[in-house]
Amino acid sequence: MLNDIKIYLYTSPTDMRKSIDTLCMMVSETLQMDPASGYLFIFRNRAGNKIKALYYEINCFTLWYRRLEKGKFVFPRNAEGTIEMTQEHFHWLLASDKFSRLDAMKPNEYANYC
Repeated sequence: MLNDIKIYLYTSPTDMRKSIDTLCMMVSETLQMDPASGYLFIFRNRAGNKIKALYYEINCFTLWYRRLEKGKFVFPRNAEGTIEMTQEHFHWLLASDKFSRLDAMKPNEYANYC
């Protein structure tokens, strides 16, 4: 599904309580891009352990949310605005916690859910 689409990382921390509508407004007003362009827009939180991705397909928006229980995603330092990512960089971002922790490959056991 994500083959040959452009992927943009919004580098400033974003409030993860934002909904699809609010993220669409951010893409439109702050990034000066069309949220319905078919591009994948990625947002991060301040702590670096959560990301949201906004994607538009025919007649609907999809919002993905990923939270790490341990570790952090690796983001570019001192970056401002938006970075266009390659597919390789996107997959590296999703696996970034595995580069800094040896125990990341062990499955987590969950006892409590929020």
